[in-house]
Amino acid sequence: MFNRQFVRLASNAAKKPQTLRLYGVDGTYATALFDVAVAESRVNQVASSLTAVNNMLRTDAKLAHIFQNPALSLKDRQTVAQTVVNNGSIKVEPAVANFLNVLAENNRLSLLEKIAADFAKLDDHYNGVVNASITTVQPLDNKSFKRIEKALAASALVGSEKTLKLTNNIDPQIQGGLVVEIADRTVDLSIAARIQKLNKILDETV
Repeated sequence: MFNRQFVRLASNAAKKPQTLRLYGVDGTYATALFDVAVAESRVNQVASSLTAVNNMLRTDAKLAHIFQNPALSLKDRQTVAQTVVNNGSIKVEPAVANFLNVLAENNRLSLLEKIAADFAKLDDHYNGVVNASITTVQPLDNKSFKRIEKALAASALVGSEKTLKLTNNIDPQIQGGLVVEIADRTVDLSIAARIQKLNKILDETV
């Protein structure tokens, strides 16, 4: 019953055009769940519930190992899904409970982490959030971070109607400078990139 109900809701919601589509098996499942959440006007609740389930797997190594086991029988997979749904430590939305049963029936429980990541992308897009990151050798001080954040927020890639979500990633391999990633754009201002470019020029002149 859960499977039929979920598929019916996803089918009806999928008729509505979405501005962001993800591909691959995990992207397809994430999009189906998101369409159901939109149809039921419970996007935020479903997002929180899915995140809670995913966090449970991250903190429970035994449960995560079971989810990754493709050799489990259908009955065992359904039992595992129900164990998560009935766990009293988190609130599982009905749509997420149905979704876990669908994954169990289709032997796709191992994709949950990737599905959760893709769902987060759809959720951010739906709420007008633009994700960006700055990669540096050392953490930026607050003043530098805020200055870059302000500049990116005012760019055409964000605009006044969207919200910028900026993170500072650390990677010693860039050797210095910074790498900015926003939407589908990358601006590489790292020392490593400059050295690579210089080496290429030197190789071409030999």
